[in-house]
Amino acid sequence: MTRLRRVSVRDDLIVLVLAVIGVALYVTAALRLDAAGYPLDDAWIHQTYARNLVEHGEWAFVPGQPSSASTAPLYTLLLAGAYLLGVSHFAWTFALGALSLSAAGWIGARLAGYLWPDVRGAGLWTGILVALSWHLVWAAASGMETMLFTALVLALVWATWADARAAQGDLLPRQALLRGARTGAVSAALTLTRPEGVALVGLAVVLRAVAAGRDAWRWRSPVVTWTAGLALAWAAICVPAAALNWQLSGTLLPDTAAAKQAEYVPISERWSLPERYGRMVVPLVAGHLSLALPGLLLACASVARQVRRDRRTLIYALPLLWAALHVSAYALRLPANYQHGRYVMPILPALLVFGVGGTLVLVQRARRSAAGRVLSRSLALALLLVTGGFWIIGARQYGADVRIINTEMVVTAKWVRANLAEDDLLAVHDIGAVGYFAPRSIFDLAGLVSPEIVPLFRDGEAIMRLMCARGVAYLMAMPDQRPVPPDDPRLGEAPIFVTGAPYAPAAGGGNMAVYRLEWPVECAW
Repeated sequence: MTRLRRVSVRDDLIVLVLAVIGVALYVTAALRLDAAGYPLDDAWIHQTYARNLVEHGEWAFVPGQPSSASTAPLYTLLLAGAYLLGVSHFAWTFALGALSLSAAGWIGARLAGYLWPDVRGAGLWTGILVALSWHLVWAAASGMETMLFTALVLALVWATWADARAAQGDLLPRQALLRGARTGAVSAALTLTRPEGVALVGLAVVLRAVAAGRDAWRWRSPVVTWTAGLALAWAAICVPAAALNWQLSGTLLPDTAAAKQAEYVPISERWSLPERYGRMVVPLVAGHLSLALPGLLLACASVARQVRRDRRTLIYALPLLWAALHVSAYALRLPANYQHGRYVMPILPALLVFGVGGTLVLVQRARRSAAGRVLSRSLALALLLVTGGFWIIGARQYGADVRIINTEMVVTAKWVRANLAEDDLLAVHDIGAVGYFAPRSIFDLAGLVSPEIVPLFRDGEAIMRLMCARGVAYLMAMPDQRPVPPDDPRLGEAPIFVTGAPYAPAAGGGNMAVYRLEWPVECAW
């Protein structure tokens, strides 16, 4: 692992073209089924914050009410470019997703060059399979920060590996400090894209210190000066963001962190720890990762052998250890396996960097026998066919996901805008489309912009009492989001609006409905 295989401009162009084609294919699939949109209501939250920032100059979901419900402030800032320049937010967002997917492929190819310098094509095929991974194309077209976070994960791994490699030579303290500052800037960008990125930052520092041995913390050693530069750059960028969160909500993290964890407490209590791990990982197996597992196992064994011979190569285990840590964090604190495992999608390229090169090594080694050639080439061919097959299936799934959001959340939000007065307080669980299409004061049942409701998540009656005290006039919710059963008299005789679209019920959900709330006399406002 000492010689570095370069990646050509031609290889980068191939990855870029595949990423653009993939995102365009997925968006086209949505257009053919219904219309342009996003497969998650949360994507509209980012758009709302970005638009309000440009139009009102404030960090707020509801104009005039500053809040910290954006989990990914850096991503939101990037989205604001569409409103600043007056271009289509769809075109801007999908272009940003395609660029992030391309960046993940480019950096993944270079990481493969570090790991597999003697394996011809390892970099190119890694980049190609990252760009064609249906989970990642879905993420790139989702309107969410997932793909940007994924690319920045790989960028931080690349910067850490490059800095460790440079430290093996004659590196002056000033050079180590500057390299650390560069890596710290990447670390800050990662943290401001999703706060759990700080786990990779800490792990990178620890591995560099352990890999360097007893001399790691010698005064003015490369590791000490590198860590100092990283910490200073990271703090200079992240501390102001944390201070803003503290000013807005009294916490260092966005409000979404506590709200999401509280929402999944019942699931954490119902599922055993092994079951939570399984549920987090299984969605990722529906793709080409399963066929890359033999190569991944070979790569893990190869890294372990390298570490036994030279402790400095421990730094190459960073992506694998982070992937395990990332999945563990979600299994322990937020076992949300929905939406095709979007919270753990970022580990896919990290695993493919090892799995694709390992598969190519298996193919090379198997040339010694006829049976080995047949089996290894069959594995490689199956990997390519499965990648292409799931790429197409993923496009159909993306289109179906977008159609559900459009026909449930977006349609209802537009009905609210046309039929309910802006000064009537609305309680709603999925706030994204409402915030974008029907801006108004809301009572957020998910706790993102109404954090006072988080302690009441498991007490529907307490939620209703709080809604009554706040003067909530209407409730917008899907069946599993109602605080009380549908026959509760406070919901009125029947909903005043139901979407009636068949797609969400067919997917195992229900239709969005709006209720005119009828409070008892003693609760009247």
